Amino acid sequence: MKCLPPGNHPNPDEVRRCNRYLVRELTELPPGAVVVALGSIAHGAILRALGMRPSAHRFTHGAEHALPRRGRLLDSYHCSRLNTNTGRLTPAMFNRIFIRARHLIGD
Repeated sequence: MKCLPPGNHPNPDEVRRCNRYLVRELTELPPGAVVVALGSIAHGAILRALGMRPSAHRFTHGAEHALPRRGRLLDSYHCSRLNTNTGRLTPAMFNRIFIRARHLIGD
């Protein structure tokens, strides 16, 4: 997200209004790029920016989704204090996401 919403939690309208920045950045990625979505809001925003239906690509920590131009989307729980303090997201889980991303782009 390029726009910081009040309360640091965007509503759907704010995500839609800010999505043009994400569209531009995603179109500039090289073929085969890996994008890590930190949370379900980012996951949905990325898919919508690429013209893909979020309902066809369910968010789950560790899930991988094919993107246009041979790219991949990796899902991770957001690294918020709530997720890390409750153990929903551990350092090991978060590390595995980026180990997988490095593997997909060929280290």
